[in-house]
Amino acid sequence: MNKFKFTKMHGAGNDYIYVNCFEEKVEDINATAKKVSDRHFGIGSDGLVLICPSDKADFRMDMYNSDGTQAEMCGNATRCVGKYVHDKGLTDKTEITLETLAGIKILKLNLDENGKADTVRVNMGSPELVPRNIPINSDLDRFIEQLVEVDGKEYRVTGVSMGNPHAVTYIDDVDGLDIEKLGPKFENHKLFPKRINTEFAQIVDRNTIKMRVWERGAGETLACGTGACATLVAANLSGLVGDEADLVLLGGTLHIRWDKDENNVYMTGPAEFVFDGEIEVG
Repeated sequence: MNKFKFTKMHGAGNDYIYVNCFEEKVEDINATAKKVSDRHFGIGSDGLVLICPSDKADFRMDMYNSDGTQAEMCGNATRCVGKYVHDKGLTDKTEITLETLAGIKILKLNLDENGKADTVRVNMGSPELVPRNIPINSDLDRFIEQLVEVDGKEYRVTGVSMGNPHAVTYIDDVDGLDIEKLGPKFENHKLFPKRINTEFAQIVDRNTIKMRVWERGAGETLACGTGACATLVAANLSGLVGDEADLVLLGGTLHIRWDKDENNVYMTGPAEFVFDGEIEVG
């Protein structure tokens, strides 16, 4: 049996179980991620995040989806890691470097009147637009608004990687979307050799995008930071929005800005503590 302490946190409703691996040890990580994420028989989350030592940055984040598979990156989780390490006293810095499988991310913490991290701005790095690097099975230089047939219907799809692969498509009414049916069709489409995260975006105006997201290995989540970044980049490339906008997700709003001079995408949003606990997983 593996017994460890954990903290549940969420960023705009995208909730994960966080474990301080400076003090705790998680065994059989893939199976454990699946068990603790179960919303009926476990704690309930979109996945498991391990906060670990790093020889390249202040901390390292290892994350796993609710189906037990490892993920490269999650923007909402990075914000929560920033809040965790600051508020739990692992650091007194308000600018933190975080190692992920998608590279080192820089987190800037905004503190409230009690000295706790309230919102976090994350430098999410540069968007990858070359299809083979996303990856997408295409010889094009960029995969922008390409017609893709999914479940007998054609969708205009733009491919972007923010450390993990995203397909962004536009629909008129995200509220009426049958995402449980359509999401898996996109995720497992033959175009995407490593499966895909899919953003269904509704352009409200030049400064606002309403969206829902289907995450590979997790299903629909209330928010996806890398997905929000990918959607802003895709919509900007199509001339639908400017260099920054509010991305309205089911769990809350993220502000995304693409600094084209730096070619970096910045995400600002909330990070919320839910509760601490201890679990034994066998």
